[in-house]
Amino acid sequence: MSARTKRKRRMEVVPATPERWPDVRTLFGKTGACGGCWCMWWRQTHSEFEKRKGSRNRDAMKMIVRSGATPGLIAYADGEPVGWCAVAPRGEFPRLERSRILKPVDDRDVWSVVCFFIDKHHRGTGVSTALLRGAVDFVRERGGTIVEGYPVEPKKDRMPEVFAYHGFASTFRRAGFTECARRSETRPIVRRHLRPKRRSPRRRSGS
Repeated sequence: MSARTKRKRRMEVVPATPERWPDVRTLFGKTGACGGCWCMWWRQTHSEFEKRKGSRNRDAMKMIVRSGATPGLIAYADGEPVGWCAVAPRGEFPRLERSRILKPVDDRDVWSVVCFFIDKHHRGTGVSTALLRGAVDFVRERGGTIVEGYPVEPKKDRMPEVFAYHGFASTFRRAGFTECARRSETRPIVRRHLRPKRRSPRRRSGS
């Protein structure tokens, strides 16, 4: 590990707003995070993804970000983009609906955390945990009451983080999530229930 990753770095997690698109592009790099995905895999059918992976997926994600829809969060360490987390209402990820393992638990409105991407030099340094906590705050601020995740819980003690883009179950548990369903031995569905954000009382005008 390099000296820069050993010392404590200032971490910040913020929404991927239009002006931050260059940082998303920098973080994902030429491969689009992984295999030309550009975090569009959950938003497409298998055939759509195969046709569009690469530059077409990049353009699709760019359009979403620049529309102001905020498809995810960016983690910065000392101002450098080092991590990404995709979070949005579950309905924005149609692949979830077609999954036998990850199909809906019930008919409640939930927000879904579906994907993480961490710069290889910063894996294992707490970026995923910071992103997940940021996702909880992000959902709460938008009035959401349930955040849902689909992490992996490998049988072995260790699994290469590059293959755990769903996040690890242990990370979700540390962030206050609890299991609500499991249709696969290694793929629990976890949730965190939120209290609505309190609004400041309106001040009365006049005396």
